[in-house]
Amino acid sequence: MSALAAAEGPRVPGRRFELTAAIHDPSTKEHSSMASYKVGYFVGSLSSTSINRELSKALIRLAPDDLEFTEIPIRDLPLYSPDYDTNYPPEGLALKEAISRSQAILFVTPEYNRSIPGALKNAIDWASRPWGRNSFDHVPAAVVGASIGDIRTALSQQSLRAVLSFCNTRQMTSPEAYIKYTPDLFPGNGEVTDKTTEDFLAAYMQEFRDHIVRVLTVLPR
Repeated sequence: MSALAAAEGPRVPGRRFELTAAIHDPSTKEHSSMASYKVGYFVGSLSSTSINRELSKALIRLAPDDLEFTEIPIRDLPLYSPDYDTNYPPEGLALKEAISRSQAILFVTPEYNRSIPGALKNAIDWASRPWGRNSFDHVPAAVVGASIGDIRTALSQQSLRAVLSFCNTRQMTSPEAYIKYTPDLFPGNGEVTDKTTEDFLAAYMQEFRDHIVRVLTVLPR
């Protein structure tokens, strides 16, 4: 596991569109006064045997108790086209609503061909449009991924961070987490058999929790 520097991009300008169906504007959502924080999470793989889904279970189990997690599904989204911008389909609206209900977003993704899976990129395209209705604007976010290879999703995360910078998320830039997956290390049900890896993932989620608090203190949702 290693830590690399990452940069955050400028705010994305844009003009607002009126849709035929309502899309919630995240900027109107007030910061919850409750003691918990609602985290939506994306699993970038559509595979029924996704190792990153196993990683997400471990991250949720090891996360601080005041983080509440809800998966944001991406399987049923049609391919994005600007033709939808004035009349979003139900799947696109549901995606944007789910992000609007979340105070932070966690991306758990594999690496496909040195980049992010097409299904995840498609979901990000849906969530960031129409122009001026970017659901990720100022949202606290973190990126993590697992792979069986030695690169451990480093290039996938680099690609995803570039996209999220353009979408103006408030990214947690450190620590970064590149996880090498083995069935023995992640036997299922969120279990992690190696204490060093388990401690690292727990510390990562604590850092994410602290990042969420810092961002929401300045930019409440």
